[in-house]
Amino acid sequence: MSNPMDNAPAAHSAGVPEESRPSLSALLLDPSFWADWASVVGLVGLVIIFGIAQPVFLSAANLQALLLASAILVVLSIGQTFVVATSGIDLSMAAAVMLGAVILGLVSAGGYGIFIACVLCVLATSALGFLNGLIITVGKIPDFVVTLGTLSAITGLGLILSGGEPTMVGSTFLLKLASGSFGPFGYPVWVAIAAVIVAHIALYHTRFGVHLLATGGQVESAGALGIRTNRVKIAAYTISGFCAGIAAILLVARIGSAEPQINTSLLLNSVAAVVLGGVSLFGGRASILGPAIGALMLTALVNGLTLLSVSAFYQPLAVGAIVVLAALIMRYQK
Repeated sequence: MSNPMDNAPAAHSAGVPEESRPSLSALLLDPSFWADWASVVGLVGLVIIFGIAQPVFLSAANLQALLLASAILVVLSIGQTFVVATSGIDLSMAAAVMLGAVILGLVSAGGYGIFIACVLCVLATSALGFLNGLIITVGKIPDFVVTLGTLSAITGLGLILSGGEPTMVGSTFLLKLASGSFGPFGYPVWVAIAAVIVAHIALYHTRFGVHLLATGGQVESAGALGIRTNRVKIAAYTISGFCAGIAAILLVARIGSAEPQINTSLLLNSVAAVVLGGVSLFGGRASILGPAIGALMLTALVNGLTLLSVSAFYQPLAVGAIVVLAALIMRYQK
């Protein structure tokens, strides 16, 4: 149920005889191998291509900028992964980021302090995720319909609260978060790394992770085993909302204001990163490192095209092509 990038024990340690291991040539000719490692292969390929076409791509400054730009998408892809692992999807994620940013901006502008603003931001987006999960499980309404509806509702709520106007957020904390660094990485990158580690532990080393994958794999069987599948699904959507709140904080820190506009590319790219990372859209199979690398790949794609002076109009076309290709590759996953 897991991606080989996250837990792939050696054949010897698993008790597989030496002679039964597939040869390197057979492995390279196996479509499922490329399906499982699509994000890694894609990222390496892009680094090589853009590095040759535009040497600036491999400069330390650009790589730092690339990692910083990918931090938000990495966090969002983690939240989307938990939902997709239950065979669901969260279409309201980008709207939740927008609403969280608006709440953060309004609370901060009201003089309540940046700490309270950030806490309320995350609480609000987590509550939205909880509400999505509750409606889907209790109301037995398809996740696509529910999250599409809340996407529209959240968009309207954000516009009403903000009056359609951006709110400037002047905060030393957010300024340091956006521009400060520890060691080789900026703080947003460390936030993304921490999110990957915590999510990996939750998915692979806790009972909740086992229940999550079991629910996504076969909900009826999971229920027969005593797993409270509704609670698991609600938790997954709540995690998605929580990640949207963290992403909202990083976004406000990066641009210095709370914008009441939805960045639809955040939603599309979060789903794309999950697909590229080897997470099955039918549930039951998930990875954390895979989607994180997928997010890096998509960010590298946009970064490289920008450095090559390719029009921004063509960038969504390239991302869309990558998503369709990844979906086709997933047909070969074991």
